[in-house]
Amino acid sequence: MISLKNISKSFGENTIISDVTFHMHDNEKVALVGVNGAGKTTLFRVLTKEYEPDGGEIIIPPSLNLGYLPQSAVIDSDKTIYEEMLSVFDEVIKVEESLRLMERQMAGLSGSDLEVLMKKYADLQHNFEKKDGYEYSSRVKGVIKGLGFSDEESKKNVQVLSGGEKTRVALGKLLLSKADVLLLDEPTNHLDITSTVWLEDFLKNYPGGMIIISHDRYFLDKVVGKVIEMEHGKATIYHGNYSHFASKKEEVRENQLKQYFDQQKEIKRQEEIIARYRSYSTEKQIKRAKSKEKMLDKVERLEKPDSLPQSMRLKLSPQRESGNDVLSVRNICKSFPDKQLFSGVSFEIKKGDRVALIGANGTGKTTIIRAVLGNAEINSGDIKLGTNVFVSYYDQEHQNIDSQKTLFDEISDAYPKLTSLEIRNALAAFVFIGDDVFKKIGMLSGGEQGRLSLAKIIQSGGNFLILDEPTNHLDIYSKEILEQALKNYTGTILYISHDRYFINSTATKILELADGEIKEYLGNYDYYVEKKSNISDSSPIYVEETVTTAKMDWQANKQKASEERKIENRVKKIEEQIEALEREIEAINSKLNEPEINTDHAKAAEFFEKLTSLEQDISGLYEEWEVYH
Repeated sequence: MISLKNISKSFGENTIISDVTFHMHDNEKVALVGVNGAGKTTLFRVLTKEYEPDGGEIIIPPSLNLGYLPQSAVIDSDKTIYEEMLSVFDEVIKVEESLRLMERQMAGLSGSDLEVLMKKYADLQHNFEKKDGYEYSSRVKGVIKGLGFSDEESKKNVQVLSGGEKTRVALGKLLLSKADVLLLDEPTNHLDITSTVWLEDFLKNYPGGMIIISHDRYFLDKVVGKVIEMEHGKATIYHGNYSHFASKKEEVRENQLKQYFDQQKEIKRQEEIIARYRSYSTEKQIKRAKSKEKMLDKVERLEKPDSLPQSMRLKLSPQRESGNDVLSVRNICKSFPDKQLFSGVSFEIKKGDRVALIGANGTGKTTIIRAVLGNAEINSGDIKLGTNVFVSYYDQEHQNIDSQKTLFDEISDAYPKLTSLEIRNALAAFVFIGDDVFKKIGMLSGGEQGRLSLAKIIQSGGNFLILDEPTNHLDIYSKEILEQALKNYTGTILYISHDRYFINSTATKILELADGEIKEYLGNYDYYVEKKSNISDSSPIYVEETVTTAKMDWQANKQKASEERKIENRVKKIEEQIEALEREIEAINSKLNEPEINTDHAKAAEFFEKLTSLEQDISGLYEEWEVYH
C-alpha cells in the first residue's frame, strides 16, 4: 500500500528525518513510536504531502484514500455533533433522496415508462447498498455513543464545544469515512477509558490499514501488529505489539552494545600488535606494522549504539511515616441544582496503597480529589485524613516550578537545608544526572518537567501523594520513569489516570466511579478487567450497531444452516493458505531490508514483483475469508 525509501526532511540546519525506509501492506495496523521530537508527526505530514521530503522516494497508489487525524484537529462548523458526523454521508443521503423521489414517481407510471424507471431505480438502489445506505444513520449513532457523547450532547452545536470535544468529532468523522489508510496522531488523548476501549474494538475490526502515533501503550498492545520506532531520524521495524517491541528493543540494543565492545577490544589488540612491531625498529617489522594498519583501516567501524535510557534504582521514602489509616471517605454526596454527581460514596485508603481512581469523564473524579484536598465543598458526608498524614499534590500543569531557574536551583531554593549531594541524589532519582542539573527548566520537555515536579514534591516530606493525570502529555520514556518512581515510593498514592498501562503497572487498588457510586477492586487494571468481564459476561461496550432487513437475515440463516460444514472446511483451508503466504511475504520483506538486495535494483525489482503477486493472492483470500465472517 505505502512504500518509503530513504526519506529525509530538515528544517534549516535541524535534521528531523534522515533515512527512513519501511513498507506498509494491506490492512496492516502499525504503531509509530519514539520520544517527543523524534519526527513522528513530521513523517505524517510528509505522507499527507503537507511537507515535501528533501530526499528519498514515497510510493502511494493514486487511488489510495488517506485519512489523517492531527493531534489537535479543529472543526469549525455551525452544525450539531450529529449533523456534522452525518455530513460524511452527504453523497449517500442524496442517493437516498433520489430513491424516494423515484418511488413517488413510480406510483403514477405504467407500461414501458414504469419499466425504464424501475431499471434506473434498481441500479441506484444497488449503488445505495454498496455505500452502506441502509446503515449510515445507525453507524453515526454508534460512533457518537462510542466516543462518549450522550444522545443529548449529540444535539450540541460544534461551535460551543471544547478543543478536546472538537477533536473527538473529527475522529468520529474520520472513522465513518472508511478511508483505506488512517493516520492517527494521538487518537486517545481526549478519550476516557470507556471510549478508548470502544475505539480499540472499532480499530481492530476496521477493514483498512492504519498508522498510529500514541503514548498509550495498553492501546497499542491491543490494536497494532507492527511497531516502527523513530530514533535519530531513522526507522527500525519490529513485528508484534508494543510490549513485544519494548522487550525486543532491549535485547537488540544489548546485542549491538556487545558487538561494539567486542570490536573495540579487537581493535585495541591489533593496535597493540602494530605498536609492538614498530618498537622493534627493523625494516621487516615496520613493513608488517604498515600492512597491519592497512588491514585495520579497512575494518568497518561499528558506531556505539545509544545506551538504553537509565532507570531509577533508588527507593523513595517520605521523610516521616503516616499511621496505617491514611484516608477515610464516608457517604459523601455532591449535587448541583440540575444534576446529582455522586451519592453515598465511601472508601478507605491504607498506608502503602497505590490507588487509581477511574471512571468516565464527568462522573466526579476530580471533584472527589479536590474535596480530599479541601478545595471543593461536598453536600454531605465526611472526609478524614489519618494521623501524621501529610499530602503532596502533583499538578499536571507543573505550576509549582519556575521556568527561569535551573533544576538544581529549583530544589535548592525550595529546600535550603539540603546539601549539594542530597540535591543531586534527589534529581538523580528521576534520571537527571551530570550537567543536566544545571539546565534551565524552560528548556525541558513536558515529560522532563513532570519528572522534576515529582522530584520536588517528594522532597516536601509528604507521605500521601495525590496526582491528577500524571501521565498527560508525557512521552513513553517519561511515563516509564514516573512508573518506577511510584513503585519505588514507600508512602501512599491516590491518582486519577486514563492510562491503563500506567494503572496496570502501578496500582494496587482501583476505585471505579460509575453511576454515582464507587466500586473497589483489589488489584491492578488487568485484575479489574477480569472481574468486570466476569460480572458482565464480557459484553462489548458500545459495539457499533448494524441494520439488516428481514430478508437478509432469513437468507443468512438459511445459508448457515445448509452450508455450515462446507464453510468451516473452506475457512480452514483459506486460513492455511493465508498463513503460508504471510510466511512468504515476511521472508521477502526480510530480504528487501538486506543491504545487498537494497543496492541491487534488478534483484529488488524481482522481489517487489513477487511481493506484489503474493499481496494480490493474499488480498483475494482475505476478501473470501471476510465473506464467511
